[in-house]
Amino acid sequence: MYNIILFGPPGSGKGTQAGLLVDKHNFLHISTGDMFREELSRNTPLGKEARSYMDAGHLVPDEVTIAMLRKRVDQHPDVPGIIFDGFPRTDPQAAELNDLMRERDSQINALILLDVEVDTIVTRILGRGATSGRADDLKEDVIRTRYENFVNYTSPVYDFYDELGLAHRVDGSLTPEEVSREIDAIIGRESKDSL
Repeated sequence: MYNIILFGPPGSGKGTQAGLLVDKHNFLHISTGDMFREELSRNTPLGKEARSYMDAGHLVPDEVTIAMLRKRVDQHPDVPGIIFDGFPRTDPQAAELNDLMRERDSQINALILLDVEVDTIVTRILGRGATSGRADDLKEDVIRTRYENFVNYTSPVYDFYDELGLAHRVDGSLTPEEVSREIDAIIGRESKDSL
């Protein structure tokens, strides 16, 4: 299996690139946002547990998120690789994810950061907001706060994987096709190195 963490602030193009990777390589795309919405909408035991924290205004504990990830990974044992999108966001989550991969005789092969300047992010998300229906896509101050939160709270995760020699930066302001070529080059290099 070839497992990737697709990393970047909101509006950096993770969804677009994940879709291209799924089409090219038949990878499983696990978006934690989508995963939470599915568990909640289906009212699963994990969804109920997550809701109990959310309804009380608390963050969902890592162990609940990891349990959801474990369930999703176990439902797809034969995929050639997994794209993790939106997770991990902290060092402890990165360590938990590495443990989960080891339990399955696998590993994270690369963290790929789609690096995009804040002004480009604001322009992209405001443009997306015209059709997304998301209120948080229409307010520049909210978009800038989301970007700052990403930089402040998740940059240690990049450093965590960089210390392992697995972190890569791609200029996310390039066209989707150019970004895709950069990612394919990283996957090609990393695949050869792991043989």
